[in-house]
Amino acid sequence: MSMPLATICEESHCQFVTVRIASQLFGLPIWAVHDVFVPQRITPVPLAPVEVDGVLNLRGRIVTAINMRRRLGLPLRANGDPVVAVGIDFQGEVYGLLVDEVGEVLTLDRSRLTAKPPNLDQRWSAVTDGVFALEAELLAILDVESILASIREDHVSS
Repeated sequence: MSMPLATICEESHCQFVTVRIASQLFGLPIWAVHDVFVPQRITPVPLAPVEVDGVLNLRGRIVTAINMRRRLGLPLRANGDPVVAVGIDFQGEVYGLLVDEVGEVLTLDRSRLTAKPPNLDQRWSAVTDGVFALEAELLAILDVESILASIREDHVSS
């Protein structure tokens, strides 16, 4: 369900909103990001998938809060650690991807995008589109549609 590279990139360049989850740098295609906000109160939802922390109200819209640390199999944040949500619309529903911090918008040369490494953890491989080697670290590109579709599929099948 990966987006074709042509949809992620405009001709020779790609734009990404960078986020940190644990200590890893990830990129979200700029077209997917609608809001960045600090969640005020998340209400738990009984029987929700483990990645769903709950729901919240964002300007009158109900937003499903997805814990990206859980989704990626990373250690959970300590209570009180700051959290930021990246607002995403997917198939008519609004989601907030809970991340540790939101960085800058990067415009990268499409030719620098490399395939996912073959030894990449299966949980990450299923939700990434590739990797950019930056000067100081790697930027893993998240496939937003795969992240959200897999949560919905896992919940429906259980």
